[in-house]
Amino acid sequence: MKKLAKIILYGTAIFIAILIIAGIYMKTVLPNVGDPEELEIEGSTEQIARGEYLANHVMLCMDCHSDRNYSLFSGPPHPGTKGLGGDRFDRSMGLPGVFVSPNITPEGIGNWTDGELYRLITTGVKKNGEPIFPVMPYQSYGKLDPEDIKAVIAYIRTLAPQKSNIPPREIDFPVNFIIRTMPSKATPTTRPNKEDVIAYGEYLVTAAACGECHTKFEKGKFVGPYLGGGRAFPSPNGNIVRSSNLTFHSTGLGNKSKEDFVRQFKQYSPELYTPTKVGEGEFQTIMPWTMYAGMDTTDLASIYEYLRSLEPINNPIEKVTFAKINSNTE
Repeated sequence: MKKLAKIILYGTAIFIAILIIAGIYMKTVLPNVGDPEELEIEGSTEQIARGEYLANHVMLCMDCHSDRNYSLFSGPPHPGTKGLGGDRFDRSMGLPGVFVSPNITPEGIGNWTDGELYRLITTGVKKNGEPIFPVMPYQSYGKLDPEDIKAVIAYIRTLAPQKSNIPPREIDFPVNFIIRTMPSKATPTTRPNKEDVIAYGEYLVTAAACGECHTKFEKGKFVGPYLGGGRAFPSPNGNIVRSSNLTFHSTGLGNKSKEDFVRQFKQYSPELYTPTKVGEGEFQTIMPWTMYAGMDTTDLASIYEYLRSLEPINNPIEKVTFAKINSNTE
Protein backbone atom coordinates (compact mmCIF):
# COMPACT_ATOMS: atom_id res chain seq x y z
CA MET A 1 0.00 0.00 0.00
CA LYS A 2 2.83 2.39 0.87
CA LYS A 3 4.52 1.55 -2.41
CA LEU A 4 1.35 2.43 -4.36
CA ALA A 5 1.08 5.72 -2.46
CA LYS A 6 4.67 6.56 -3.34
CA ILE A 7 4.08 5.76 -7.01
CA ILE A 8 1.01 8.04 -7.04
CA LEU A 9 2.93 10.78 -5.22
CA TYR A 10 5.91 10.58 -7.58
CA GLY A 11 3.63 10.43 -10.61
CA THR A 12 1.72 13.50 -9.45
CA ALA A 13 4.98 15.37 -8.79
CA ILE A 14 6.30 14.52 -12.25
CA PHE A 15 3.00 15.59 -13.86
CA ILE A 16 3.07 18.93 -12.02
CA ALA A 17 6.71 19.44 -12.99
CA ILE A 18 5.86 18.80 -16.65
CA LEU A 19 3.02 21.33 -16.45
CA ILE A 20 5.33 23.93 -14.89
CA ILE A 21 8.01 23.36 -17.53
CA ALA A 22 5.41 23.53 -20.31
CA GLY A 23 4.01 26.77 -18.85
CA ILE A 24 7.48 28.32 -18.62
CA TYR A 25 8.22 27.25 -22.19
CA MET A 26 4.99 28.81 -23.47
CA LYS A 27 5.57 32.03 -21.56
CA THR A 28 9.22 32.48 -22.52
CA VAL A 29 9.59 30.88 -25.97
CA LEU A 30 6.18 31.15 -27.64
CA PRO A 31 4.96 32.62 -29.88
CA ASN A 32 7.92 32.05 -32.14
CA VAL A 33 7.30 33.78 -35.47
CA GLY A 34 10.56 35.65 -35.80
CA ASP A 35 11.48 39.29 -35.36
CA PRO A 36 9.70 42.10 -37.23
CA GLU A 37 11.08 42.90 -40.65
CA GLU A 38 12.93 46.12 -41.31
CA LEU A 39 10.27 47.82 -43.40
CA GLU A 40 9.81 51.40 -44.52
CA ILE A 41 6.56 51.71 -46.42
CA GLU A 42 6.52 54.42 -49.05
CA GLY A 43 2.93 55.54 -48.58
CA SER A 44 2.39 56.65 -52.16
CA THR A 45 -0.97 58.04 -53.26
CA GLU A 46 -1.73 54.83 -55.16
CA GLN A 47 -0.71 52.65 -52.21
CA ILE A 48 -2.86 54.62 -49.75
CA ALA A 49 -5.86 54.41 -52.11
CA ARG A 50 -5.47 50.63 -52.34
CA GLY A 51 -5.19 50.39 -48.56
CA GLU A 52 -8.28 52.54 -48.07
CA TYR A 53 -10.26 50.25 -50.37
CA LEU A 54 -9.10 47.10 -48.61
CA ALA A 55 -9.48 48.43 -45.06
CA ASN A 56 -12.98 49.83 -45.64
CA HIS A 57 -14.56 47.45 -48.15
CA VAL A 58 -12.73 44.09 -48.26
CA MET A 59 -10.69 43.30 -45.14
CA LEU A 60 -12.96 45.65 -43.15
CA CYS A 61 -10.39 46.82 -40.63
CA MET A 62 -12.61 49.86 -40.13
CA ASP A 63 -15.57 47.65 -39.27
CA CYS A 64 -14.01 46.21 -36.10
CA HIS A 65 -11.76 49.16 -35.27
CA SER A 66 -14.62 51.68 -35.13
CA ASP A 67 -17.63 52.37 -32.94
CA ARG A 68 -20.58 50.69 -34.66
CA ASN A 69 -24.08 52.12 -34.39
CA TYR A 70 -26.33 49.13 -33.75
CA SER A 71 -29.42 51.29 -33.53
CA LEU A 72 -29.23 51.26 -37.34
CA PHE A 73 -29.51 48.22 -39.59
CA SER A 74 -26.20 46.42 -40.11
CA GLY A 75 -24.45 48.54 -37.47
CA PRO A 76 -22.59 51.06 -39.64
CA PRO A 77 -19.70 52.86 -37.90
CA HIS A 78 -20.49 56.13 -36.17
CA PRO A 79 -19.07 58.99 -38.28
CA GLY A 80 -15.65 60.11 -37.11
CA THR A 81 -14.75 56.88 -35.28
CA LYS A 82 -12.68 55.14 -37.95
CA GLY A 83 -9.76 53.36 -36.33
CA LEU A 84 -10.78 54.40 -32.84
CA GLY A 85 -11.39 50.81 -31.70
CA GLY A 86 -13.75 49.66 -28.97
CA ASP A 87 -15.73 46.89 -30.70
CA ARG A 88 -16.28 44.18 -28.06
CA PHE A 89 -16.05 40.42 -28.59
CA ASP A 90 -16.88 38.36 -25.51
CA ARG A 91 -18.17 35.18 -23.92
CA SER A 92 -21.69 35.77 -25.23
CA MET A 93 -20.23 35.00 -28.69
CA GLY A 94 -18.71 31.73 -27.50
CA LEU A 95 -15.26 33.26 -27.05
CA PRO A 96 -12.95 32.40 -24.13
CA GLY A 97 -12.85 35.85 -22.56
CA VAL A 98 -13.34 39.49 -23.47
CA PHE A 99 -11.48 41.10 -26.35
CA VAL A 100 -11.86 44.74 -27.39
CA SER A 101 -10.46 46.08 -30.66
CA PRO A 102 -7.59 48.54 -30.13
CA ASN A 103 -7.10 52.06 -31.37
CA ILE A 104 -5.28 51.89 -34.73
CA THR A 105 -5.14 55.62 -35.40
CA PRO A 106 -1.67 57.20 -35.07
CA GLU A 107 -2.61 57.89 -31.45
CA GLY A 108 -2.64 54.13 -30.83
CA ILE A 109 0.08 52.88 -33.19
CA GLY A 110 2.27 55.95 -33.60
CA ASN A 111 5.24 54.29 -31.90
CA TRP A 112 4.95 51.07 -33.92
CA THR A 113 7.31 50.50 -36.83
CA ASP A 114 5.98 49.37 -40.21
CA GLY A 115 7.62 46.00 -39.63
CA GLU A 116 5.92 45.59 -36.24
CA LEU A 117 2.54 46.36 -37.76
CA TYR A 118 3.18 43.96 -40.63
CA ARG A 119 4.08 41.18 -38.19
CA LEU A 120 0.98 41.85 -36.10
CA ILE A 121 -1.42 41.78 -39.05
CA THR A 122 0.07 38.65 -40.63
CA THR A 123 1.09 36.55 -37.60
CA GLY A 124 -0.88 37.86 -34.62
CA VAL A 125 2.12 38.94 -32.54
CA LYS A 126 2.20 42.39 -30.98
CA LYS A 127 5.05 44.87 -30.67
CA ASN A 128 5.92 43.46 -27.21
CA GLY A 129 5.93 39.85 -28.45
CA GLU A 130 2.55 38.99 -26.92
CA PRO A 131 0.00 37.09 -29.05
CA ILE A 132 -3.44 38.40 -29.88
CA PHE A 133 -6.54 36.21 -29.94
CA PRO A 134 -7.58 35.51 -33.55
CA VAL A 135 -10.69 37.68 -33.45
CA MET A 136 -8.68 39.55 -36.04
CA PRO A 137 -8.18 36.84 -38.68
CA TYR A 138 -4.42 37.14 -38.95
CA GLN A 139 -4.23 33.56 -40.23
CA SER A 140 -6.09 34.74 -43.34
CA TYR A 141 -4.17 37.99 -43.64
CA GLY A 142 -0.89 36.08 -43.47
CA LYS A 143 -1.83 34.43 -46.79
CA LEU A 144 -2.27 37.70 -48.66
CA ASP A 145 0.09 39.53 -50.98
CA PRO A 146 2.57 41.54 -48.86
CA GLU A 147 1.86 44.57 -51.05
CA ASP A 148 -1.76 44.55 -49.92
CA ILE A 149 -0.76 44.42 -46.24
CA LYS A 150 1.67 47.28 -46.79
CA ALA A 151 -1.10 49.27 -48.50
CA VAL A 152 -3.34 48.86 -45.45
CA ILE A 153 -0.52 50.03 -43.16
CA ALA A 154 0.08 53.04 -45.42
CA TYR A 155 -3.62 53.91 -45.19
CA ILE A 156 -4.06 53.62 -41.42
CA ARG A 157 -1.04 55.89 -41.00
CA THR A 158 -3.18 58.61 -42.62
CA LEU A 159 -6.08 58.34 -40.15
CA ALA A 160 -6.74 61.30 -37.88
CA PRO A 161 -5.19 60.67 -34.43
CA GLN A 162 -7.87 60.07 -31.79
CA LYS A 163 -7.59 59.22 -28.13
CA SER A 164 -9.57 56.33 -26.69
CA ASN A 165 -9.77 54.32 -23.50
CA ILE A 166 -9.64 50.63 -24.43
CA PRO A 167 -9.99 48.22 -21.48
CA PRO A 168 -7.50 45.36 -21.12
CA ARG A 169 -8.49 41.99 -22.47
CA GLU A 170 -9.63 39.08 -20.31
CA ILE A 171 -8.57 35.56 -21.32
CA ASP A 172 -9.99 32.47 -19.64
CA PHE A 173 -7.81 29.60 -18.44
CA PRO A 174 -6.37 27.55 -20.14
CA VAL A 175 -6.67 29.68 -23.29
CA ASN A 176 -4.38 32.26 -21.69
CA PHE A 177 -1.65 29.64 -22.24
CA ILE A 178 -3.00 28.06 -25.44
CA ILE A 179 -3.15 31.46 -27.15
CA ARG A 180 0.65 31.46 -27.24
CA THR A 181 0.63 28.41 -29.53
CA MET A 182 -1.73 30.00 -32.08
CA PRO A 183 0.49 32.44 -34.03
CA SER A 184 2.52 31.03 -36.89
CA LYS A 185 4.74 32.49 -39.56
CA ALA A 186 2.97 34.13 -42.48
CA THR A 187 2.70 32.25 -45.78
CA PRO A 188 2.26 35.15 -48.23
CA THR A 189 1.10 34.72 -51.79
CA THR A 190 0.96 36.89 -54.88
CA ARG A 191 -2.41 38.45 -55.65
CA PRO A 192 -3.83 36.57 -58.66
CA ASN A 193 -4.52 38.33 -61.90
CA LYS A 194 -8.15 39.48 -62.15
CA GLU A 195 -8.50 37.51 -65.38
CA ASP A 196 -8.04 34.31 -63.34
CA VAL A 197 -11.51 34.86 -61.96
CA ILE A 198 -11.87 31.90 -59.59
CA ALA A 199 -8.37 32.25 -58.12
CA TYR A 200 -8.90 35.98 -57.70
CA GLY A 201 -12.28 35.36 -56.07
CA GLU A 202 -10.71 32.92 -53.63
CA TYR A 203 -8.07 35.52 -52.78
CA LEU A 204 -10.79 38.08 -52.01
CA VAL A 205 -12.71 35.58 -49.85
CA THR A 206 -9.50 35.01 -47.91
CA ALA A 207 -8.89 38.75 -47.59
CA ALA A 208 -12.45 39.31 -46.40
CA ALA A 209 -12.13 36.32 -44.04
CA CYS A 210 -15.63 35.19 -45.07
CA GLY A 211 -14.96 31.78 -43.54
CA GLU A 212 -14.59 33.31 -40.08
CA CYS A 213 -18.29 34.15 -39.92
CA HIS A 214 -19.71 31.74 -42.46
CA THR A 215 -18.38 28.57 -40.84
CA LYS A 216 -20.09 27.08 -37.79
CA PHE A 217 -18.21 27.83 -34.57
CA GLU A 218 -18.81 26.19 -31.20
CA LYS A 219 -16.89 26.04 -27.91
CA GLY A 220 -13.96 28.00 -29.24
CA LYS A 221 -13.40 26.14 -32.51
CA PHE A 222 -14.77 25.81 -36.03
CA VAL A 223 -16.92 22.69 -36.34
CA GLY A 224 -18.83 23.18 -39.57
CA PRO A 225 -17.89 22.81 -43.21
CA TYR A 226 -15.98 25.82 -44.55
CA LEU A 227 -18.37 28.50 -45.79
CA GLY A 228 -21.31 26.25 -44.97
CA GLY A 229 -22.76 28.87 -42.63
CA GLY A 230 -24.51 28.41 -39.32
CA ARG A 231 -22.28 30.38 -36.95
CA ALA A 232 -24.47 31.98 -34.28
CA PHE A 233 -24.06 35.60 -33.25
CA PRO A 234 -25.96 37.28 -30.42
CA SER A 235 -27.47 40.49 -31.74
CA PRO A 236 -27.31 43.60 -29.54
CA ASN A 237 -31.13 43.53 -29.32
CA GLY A 238 -31.15 39.99 -27.89
CA ASN A 239 -31.87 38.02 -31.05
CA ILE A 240 -29.58 35.21 -32.22
CA VAL A 241 -28.64 35.52 -35.89
CA ARG A 242 -26.84 32.86 -37.90
CA SER A 243 -24.60 33.22 -40.92
CA SER A 244 -25.72 32.03 -44.32
CA ASN A 245 -24.55 29.01 -46.25
CA LEU A 246 -22.38 30.49 -49.02
CA THR A 247 -22.28 27.41 -51.22
CA PHE A 248 -24.60 26.92 -54.18
CA HIS A 249 -26.94 24.42 -52.55
CA SER A 250 -30.66 25.06 -52.26
CA THR A 251 -30.06 25.66 -48.53
CA GLY A 252 -27.50 28.33 -49.44
CA LEU A 253 -27.11 30.58 -52.44
CA GLY A 254 -29.03 28.07 -54.55
CA ASN A 255 -29.63 29.31 -58.05
CA LYS A 256 -28.87 32.96 -57.28
CA SER A 257 -27.61 34.72 -60.39
CA LYS A 258 -24.43 36.76 -60.52
CA GLU A 259 -26.49 39.88 -61.02
CA ASP A 260 -28.61 39.10 -57.95
CA PHE A 261 -25.49 38.42 -55.87
CA VAL A 262 -23.85 41.71 -56.82
CA ARG A 263 -27.12 43.60 -56.36
CA GLN A 264 -27.50 42.19 -52.84
CA PHE A 265 -24.35 44.06 -51.84
CA LYS A 266 -24.71 47.15 -54.00
CA GLN A 267 -28.23 47.95 -52.76
CA TYR A 268 -26.60 49.24 -49.56
CA SER A 269 -24.45 51.80 -51.38
CA PRO A 270 -24.81 55.32 -49.89
CA GLU A 271 -26.37 56.69 -53.05
CA LEU A 272 -29.10 54.02 -52.88
CA TYR A 273 -29.60 53.37 -49.18
CA THR A 274 -30.11 55.35 -46.00
CA PRO A 275 -29.49 53.22 -42.86
CA THR A 276 -32.79 52.53 -41.11
CA LYS A 277 -33.57 52.34 -37.41
CA VAL A 278 -33.98 48.87 -35.91
CA GLY A 279 -36.70 48.62 -33.29
CA GLU A 280 -36.70 46.46 -30.20
CA GLY A 281 -36.92 42.80 -31.17
CA GLU A 282 -36.68 43.49 -34.91
CA PHE A 283 -34.23 41.68 -37.16
CA GLN A 284 -30.68 43.00 -36.91
CA THR A 285 -27.46 41.67 -38.43
CA ILE A 286 -23.76 42.11 -37.74
CA MET A 287 -23.09 41.67 -41.47
CA PRO A 288 -21.55 45.06 -42.43
CA TRP A 289 -23.52 45.48 -45.64
CA THR A 290 -22.92 49.22 -45.90
CA MET A 291 -19.16 48.69 -45.89
CA TYR A 292 -19.10 45.73 -48.27
CA ALA A 293 -21.32 47.77 -50.61
CA GLY A 294 -18.22 49.77 -51.52
CA MET A 295 -16.54 46.71 -53.03
CA ASP A 296 -15.82 46.90 -56.73
CA THR A 297 -18.46 45.18 -58.87
CA THR A 298 -15.78 43.13 -60.63
CA ASP A 299 -14.48 41.93 -57.28
CA LEU A 300 -17.97 40.90 -56.14
CA ALA A 301 -18.44 39.02 -59.40
CA SER A 302 -15.15 37.17 -58.85
CA ILE A 303 -16.26 36.16 -55.35
CA TYR A 304 -19.49 34.84 -56.88
CA GLU A 305 -17.59 32.70 -59.39
CA TYR A 306 -15.35 31.28 -56.67
CA LEU A 307 -18.27 30.41 -54.40
CA ARG A 308 -20.10 28.81 -57.33
CA SER A 309 -17.04 26.60 -57.94
CA LEU A 310 -17.24 25.05 -54.46
CA GLU A 311 -18.92 21.76 -53.69
CA PRO A 312 -22.52 22.48 -52.62
CA ILE A 313 -23.19 21.82 -48.93
CA ASN A 314 -26.60 20.76 -47.64
CA ASN A 315 -26.93 22.83 -44.49
CA PRO A 316 -30.39 24.24 -43.64
CA ILE A 317 -30.01 27.23 -41.34
CA GLU A 318 -32.49 28.99 -39.07
CA LYS A 319 -31.59 32.58 -39.92
CA VAL A 320 -32.73 34.18 -36.67
CA THR A 321 -34.12 33.25 -33.28
CA PHE A 322 -36.01 36.23 -31.94
CA ALA A 323 -35.65 37.22 -28.32
CA LYS A 324 -38.65 37.00 -26.07
CA ILE A 325 -39.64 40.51 -25.07
CA ASN A 326 -41.31 40.86 -21.71
CA SER A 327 -44.37 43.04 -21.93
CA ASN A 328 -45.94 44.95 -19.05
CA THR A 329 -49.50 43.73 -18.72
CA GLU A 330 -50.42 45.81 -15.67
